[in-house]
Amino acid sequence: MSANSENITALYISEHARLERQISRRVRCRSTAADLVHDIFLRLWEKATVWNGDGRAYLTRCARNAAIDYARSEQARARFLSGFLPEQYAQAPATPDEILSAKQTMRSLDAALAALPRRTRHIFILNRIHGRSFSEIAGVMEISRRTVATHMARAIKACVDIRTD
Repeated sequence: MSANSENITALYISEHARLERQISRRVRCRSTAADLVHDIFLRLWEKATVWNGDGRAYLTRCARNAAIDYARSEQARARFLSGFLPEQYAQAPATPDEILSAKQTMRSLDAALAALPRRTRHIFILNRIHGRSFSEIAGVMEISRRTVATHMARAIKACVDIRTD
């Protein structure tokens, strides 16, 4: 470790608790204050080639500026979000055409999956519905991962084919 690294480490050990308290009083959140202090020391670590001067005064000023910047960004975020109405957060209700189209697509998917061989359909359902990995399916069914991948490719192709018809 270089002399500069040792200086910054010693400065962190001696000052981080004080800086957290200082920032915490301004932002009213202990975890945010801890994050801001870590950011201050990270920037100091990245930019300082040779450390000279009063570290305590410099860090106090950095902490003050970080708290002010954070407060400003929170105010800007609050102003931005206050312009939204609750209706803007919700997704628009589906139109009757969209509902009909979705139902037809589901019927087509059901038919395509029903037309698949039983083993292929079972592998597809294990993977896509139950979230099992290829390795898990291969282990349970006592087949290779490659065989699972082949069956999945067939099932996905059947699903894609109904979308292009």
